[in-house]
Amino acid sequence: MGMVFTLYGAAGSGSTPVEATLRLIGLDYQVIEAATWEGEAERDKVAQVNPMRQVPALVTPGGEIITESAAILIWLADSHPQAQLSPALDDPRRAQFLRWMSFIPAAVYSMFWVRDEPSRLGGDNPQAQVEIQRRTVERIADCWRMMDAQITPGRFLLGEEMTVLDLYVAVASRWTPQRRRFYAEAPGMGEVVRRIDALPALQPFWAERFPFDDGWEG
Repeated sequence: MGMVFTLYGAAGSGSTPVEATLRLIGLDYQVIEAATWEGEAERDKVAQVNPMRQVPALVTPGGEIITESAAILIWLADSHPQAQLSPALDDPRRAQFLRWMSFIPAAVYSMFWVRDEPSRLGGDNPQAQVEIQRRTVERIADCWRMMDAQITPGRFLLGEEMTVLDLYVAVASRWTPQRRRFYAEAPGMGEVVRRIDALPALQPFWAERFPFDDGWEG
C-alpha cells in the first residue's frame, strides 16, 4: 500500500513506452489521462507536475516528479536492474544506449511540437504552416534513416537483449510519417519494432493503450 506511481499521460502518446515499462517491471501505477493536444483544460491537468504542461510526467511513490520521456525511461530501467531493460554502467552497450535514448527526443520527438501546431513557428500564414508540416515530416524520416544507418541490431536494437530503447522506438515510429515510411527508411530497425509489437507480454497492453487498428501502419 502506498507504493504506487502516478503517470500523467494518454493512450498513444509519449507516455505509452513509460507505461509499457511500468508494466514489464511489474510496478503498481495509476494513470491520470491528459490528452494535452486536445486543449487548455487537458494541459491544465498536468500543470501541477510539469510547468510545460506536457506528458509524460511521472510521480514516484516518494513524491518525486520526473518529466521528459527519455529521462523517465532511463530512470525506471536503471532503478530496477532486475528487469534488465537498460545496459549497466559497465556494459559496453551503455554509451550507445544513452546516445540513442537522447537522439530520439532531441531529433525526432522535438519535431512534433512544431508539426502538430505549425503556427507556433509559421504564424497565421497558411502556406508557411503547410510547408513547415511537410519539412518536419521529411526531417523525421531523415532522422530515422540516419539512425538505421548507424545501428546494427540483433534481435533488438542493441543486440540480443531488449531495452527501453526498443520500446521508445516502437512507439515513436508509429507517429507521423507512420510505420510504412519508417519501414522504408529504417529497414533494419523495422524488424525490431515488429518484434516489439508481437511481444506476448505486451499484447493486452497494446490492445488497451495503442491498438493495432486497421490501417495503423499508415
